[in-house]
Formats: sequence, C-alpha cells, structure tokens
Amino acid sequence: MNIKIEKLQGKSDTKKFIKCQRQFYVNEPNFVTPLMLDQMDALDIEKNPFYKHSKIQLFIAKNDNKIVGRIAAIVNDRHNELHNDEVGFFGFFECIDNVDVAKALFDSAGEWLKANGKTQMRGPANPSLNDTCGVLVEGFDSPPVVLMPYNPKYYDKLIKDAGLPKVMDLFAYDLWVANYLTEKMERMQGLLRERYQITTRDVNFKDKEQFRKDVDTLKMLYNAAWEPNWGFVKMTDEEFEHLAKGLKMIAEPTLTFMVESKGKTVGFALGLLDINQVLKNNPSGATIPGVWQLLTKRKKIDSFRIIVLGVLPEYQKTGIDAIMYYEFGIRCRNLGMKHAEASWILEDNVMMNRALTQTLNGNQYKTYRIYERNL
Repeated sequence: MNIKIEKLQGKSDTKKFIKCQRQFYVNEPNFVTPLMLDQMDALDIEKNPFYKHSKIQLFIAKNDNKIVGRIAAIVNDRHNELHNDEVGFFGFFECIDNVDVAKALFDSAGEWLKANGKTQMRGPANPSLNDTCGVLVEGFDSPPVVLMPYNPKYYDKLIKDAGLPKVMDLFAYDLWVANYLTEKMERMQGLLRERYQITTRDVNFKDKEQFRKDVDTLKMLYNAAWEPNWGFVKMTDEEFEHLAKGLKMIAEPTLTFMVESKGKTVGFALGLLDINQVLKNNPSGATIPGVWQLLTKRKKIDSFRIIVLGVLPEYQKTGIDAIMYYEFGIRCRNLGMKHAEASWILEDNVMMNRALTQTLNGNQYKTYRIYERNL
C-alpha cells in the first residue's frame, strides 16, 4: 500500500476527520453514528474547555487518495500534573483491517507526543477518560448504549499487532430490575437507610439557581469519589459546567439524584436514557434529523445507562451504593423500564464488580480495552 499520513488543521479538516468515520462501519449494523454536533464539540479547541489545559493533533491515513484510517494525539496536562507522569494519549481511532496502516497512524501520533515531551502513549480516550474511551473487545451482538463506543471486531488484534498491549479493561453490566428488586434487597437497603439515616433528593433541573448549586455539589462529589481510580483526572469548573450543560439536554430528571446521610450529601447517581435506541435511525449523524428522532421517538426508549454512581471515599464501604441501585430500580420501574446498563467499571474495582454480580445479579456482557506503549 502507498500509505500517506496527513496532519490536519482547521475546522474544515476537523469536519473531514469526523465525516470519514462512517465509512468504517458500512457493514456494522450495530454501530450508532454519534451526532455531528457532539463530535464537533469534542474536537472544538476554541469552545471545549478541555483544550484550555490540553492540546490535540488530528491525523488521517490515505492510500491512493482514499482515507483508510484516522487518529488523534492528545496531551492532557492535568493528567500529567495529577499522576506525575508523562503519558500522552491517542483517541478517535478508526482504521481498515491493515496493520501497516495502523502502525503508520500510531507512529505518527507517537512521534507528535514524543515531540511534546511524552514517554508513553495510552488510549483510546476521546479525548479523555471523562469522555468516551476504550475499544470494544467483547459484546458485539448489540448496539452500544448512550455515550459508549463501538468498533469492528478486528480492532483489538489490530492494535496489539501494531505494538500496543492491553493496560486496562473496562466492564459494562446488563441489569434487569426484576432480577435485583427482591425482598432481600428491599430489606437490606431498608436497614442501611435506617442505620445511616439516608434520604435521597432529586437534582433540580427547573430552578436555575438551585441547579447551579446542585452542579457545584455534584462536581465536588465526582472529583472526590473518583480521585483514587486509575487514570482519573479531576475536571475543572468550566469542564464540569460544560458537561452538565450537555447532559441536561438528555438527562432524565428522575434518574438523577443525590444521597444524604444525616443531612450531609455523600453520593450522587446519574442515569441517562439510552437515546442510541432512536439515534440508530439517523445513520448520517446529522444534527437536525437526530434531534427530530429524539423529540418524536423519546417515549419508545425502554432502557437507560447508569453512567455515574459516586460515593465519598469515607462512605464507600457502608453499602450506600446498594441503596442507590435500589433507587434506580424503583425509579426505572416507575418509568415503565425494565432494563439498564451500568458502565463503565474498571476491572480492578473489586468492590463494585462484586456488588454488580453478586448483589444485583448483573451480567458482565461487554468489555472495553485501554492500550499503552512506551515511546
């Protein structure tokens, strides 16, 4: 092959980078094209607050003037400051099933990262672990849920053959309300509620001032609860506000709540309707048709994703997470839904993985992978 790597610059090149994604999924019926609006937001170096402390370089691979792959190289300065390392990242990876093309893409991204002082390359992160990340390696028989990736089956072997071994797996669990809203679960969470004087409170989406206060509380809880996790990086105030603004558009209010113990806020949970169920009918990813699908077919959505379940570190071994899952189950049932996905959970999060399988009778049905190599 006559492989040529092009370094992209400017908004027109960014659009080309985004639009080429669809060609890698012509024969992938379970792929759900992300909305163009969301993809542009993820890569907008002027408006996305992530790029106030980080930078990105886009590349495409061509063979005889046809795009055969793409990749982004990402420097996340906040990650390096927090973890005291020099890890760079790759993301937004797409490639034909050809190891030479993959190597050329990874080499280009690696050279750019090395020139920026990085000693390792990890990913995919699109553009960070606070966004979509990982390569699907198990669970190709169903579409991805909202804000989770999907890719061809050959990606795992392709990336490994290109010289990037696995560094971490991320799990997704299939949960059925009927399987865990049992009498035993009800009794257990009732005892925990009484012991720790637990109450729950919905996040206020309607009152602007209260929503602002709730967002500040959520930011504190999120950063505190996830800080011990592998690869985690605290969000800046602007990043969290940006995220909250975007999620507010698709969040289901009754699936977003805080947990208080003796009046102190100790945890929060966020569930998102699986809008991919309707966005699959918008294969182009165009924004206006996608929004139309959401407006007209929202009531047909019958499942959701538990995207965040965070508890302050000093309360993480109290069983409060069981109360939160129970709350999700009750609220899910009241909405007429029977199913949810809990994702993603680090493979080394023993406590959470055990709770999902043993307490909630969940099925670990999808696995996503992060890779890394020295530069």
